[in-house]
Amino acid sequence: MLRGDGRLTDELDADSPGPRDACGVFGVWAPNEEVSKLTYFGLYALQHRGQESAGIAVSNGHRIMVFKDMGLVSQVFDESTLASLTGHLAIGHTRYSTTGSSTWNNAQPTFRSLEVGSLALAHNGNLTNTDELEALLHERDSAEPVPHKVSLDSTNDTSLVSGLFGTYKGVSLWDAALDLLPRLTGAYCLVFMTENALYAARDPQGIHPLVLGRLENGWVVASETAALDIVGATFTREIEPGELLQIDDSGVRTVRFAEPHPKGCLFEYVYLSRPDTRIANRRVHTVRVEIGRTLAMEHPIDADLVIPVPESGTPAAIGYAEASGIPYGVGLVKNNYVGRTFIQPSQTIRQLGIRLKLNPLRDVIEGKRLVVVDDSIVRGNTQRALVRMLREAGAAEVHVRISSPPVEWPCFYGIDFATRAELIAPGMSVEEITTSIGADSLGYISLAGLVASTGIAGDRLCRACFDGIYPVPVPPSARGLGLRGNA
Repeated sequence: MLRGDGRLTDELDADSPGPRDACGVFGVWAPNEEVSKLTYFGLYALQHRGQESAGIAVSNGHRIMVFKDMGLVSQVFDESTLASLTGHLAIGHTRYSTTGSSTWNNAQPTFRSLEVGSLALAHNGNLTNTDELEALLHERDSAEPVPHKVSLDSTNDTSLVSGLFGTYKGVSLWDAALDLLPRLTGAYCLVFMTENALYAARDPQGIHPLVLGRLENGWVVASETAALDIVGATFTREIEPGELLQIDDSGVRTVRFAEPHPKGCLFEYVYLSRPDTRIANRRVHTVRVEIGRTLAMEHPIDADLVIPVPESGTPAAIGYAEASGIPYGVGLVKNNYVGRTFIQPSQTIRQLGIRLKLNPLRDVIEGKRLVVVDDSIVRGNTQRALVRMLREAGAAEVHVRISSPPVEWPCFYGIDFATRAELIAPGMSVEEITTSIGADSLGYISLAGLVASTGIAGDRLCRACFDGIYPVPVPPSARGLGLRGNA
């Protein structure tokens, strides 16, 4: 069975990862620009969405060149590599695999020869009907002569989509997309290209963001508006759920290939997106501050200092401090350069665990009653180590506040939470979790409070990881997990 795609936490977190998110995609059509460098900086802005591998495909109008490798964007590309990728349009991808293996073959963009020309494709999300699509590919492939059979060079759903595009004969890529896209279920933001055109498509639920921006002499598509800002593009609009878009010498062409049923990922507001990104016309930082205010009203406590778990807990901690009147402070220093590492730590270093990423400021926290604000609890190992570290640094009390509800259900749309059996919330009360992580108290924001803080109607959000109601049918392999069905 083909596996899905999707930020990789470093290997030191392998025993206790937090939520790991979807990929970042970027595309640019700009005849008078250095498109490879624009793509590089666009991917740099999206590095938080995937730290496992990175790739860029560029066309000069005659052929498509693809360069991809394992590692961070800055590790994969240098000046000489970018200088060799010349052309007028490009797509790029930074990857975290939700379930697929971490190998070069699974890096993106994928490349595929078509009946006329070539295709490069990059994907953010996770398809839920890969068994059905794989059967379709085999069915079409079996009717082809041996020299024309499609081979899959990777184990992810992106390669499957590219392979299916390769089975269309006698039709344009536009028409092929109009036939293929309605057959895909799950979450997908696709950017793909031929030698002369850039395409983008978003699933009918619009689970993950995809936006369109304008350059002085060109166009950009990207997973987040922050990537538009980095390359000097002006935000035009979100690509709508169920929309296919083509950009070429004739301009922008767009069509709805499916009726929209908006179900934007609620966790994008909590954690996945950059705070300087806009989703549904709301700045993510502003939403996270409001979440913190709501959290303070729902779970007040008598304390001396509010500190965030950087960086994802910072805006909510600011909001909590504002609403509670408790001073805000920086009690933890983050090492921003840990990131993705291929060096296995020694046992001594592994035992230090979280200190490689976070270290307490003893002078700030010693003797203080702390409110510690974080974005989520998945398995609880990270919070357990964090509470222990703060107590060792002299904290008098540690009160944990979480800016999302308990994560009780797995995600099938591009976020790699633990399996339900590995999650700490199912089967444990808040009091039991408090004891497990060693905190003096624990408070999660309510689902209603979180939704209200976004300013988005609840029926337009995917909340499945919190309430178990899945807006898109889940894979057959998940039906035995006690899921609550679809909405």
